[in-house]
Amino acid sequence: MKRLSLDATDIRILSAVQRNGQLSKTKLAEICNISPTPCWARLDRLKAAGYIKGYNAEIALDRISDFTQVIVTVSLTHHRKADFDRFEAFIKNLDEVTDCVATGGGMDYVMEVVCPSLSSFQTLMESFLAADLGIDRYMTYIATRRVKSTQPNLAKLAATNEK
Repeated sequence: MKRLSLDATDIRILSAVQRNGQLSKTKLAEICNISPTPCWARLDRLKAAGYIKGYNAEIALDRISDFTQVIVTVSLTHHRKADFDRFEAFIKNLDEVTDCVATGGGMDYVMEVVCPSLSSFQTLMESFLAADLGIDRYMTYIATRRVKSTQPNLAKLAATNEK
C-alpha cells in the first residue's frame, strides 16, 4: 500500500486518536486546532489509507482478577521459514499470549503471556513443548509490575523520517 504524505495536522490527528481512542468530531477538531469538517475528512482519509488499525480500551486487569504476567523468550532449534511459520501459527491461537515480537540476535521471539495463575502458565508452556514446535530453549521472567507502557511519539517518528 502506498504511503500518504503526512503533514503536521495528520500527525496531530493520529496522535490524538492514539492517546484518546475514538473522539467526537468536535473534540478531535478542538485537540488538533482545525475545524470539524476538514478534520473528519482527514481522519476518514487516514482510516482508508490504513493508518488506523483499530480502537482499544486499556482495561485495568487487576480490577477484574488476579493474574500472572510472564515475559518469555524463545529460541528455535532450526531457523527455516517453515519452523517460524509453525511457531507463529501456534501462538496466534493462544489467548494467553498477548504480545509476541520476532527478534534478531540471541532469541527468536519475546512474548508477553497473561494467565490466571503460575500453574496455568506452566500448563501452557507444557503445551508448547508437547506441540513439537522445535523450541530449543525458553526463558521465563515473572513480571512484578509494569513500569511503562506507551505508544511511540508520532511527531518524533515522523520528524526523523523527514531528515
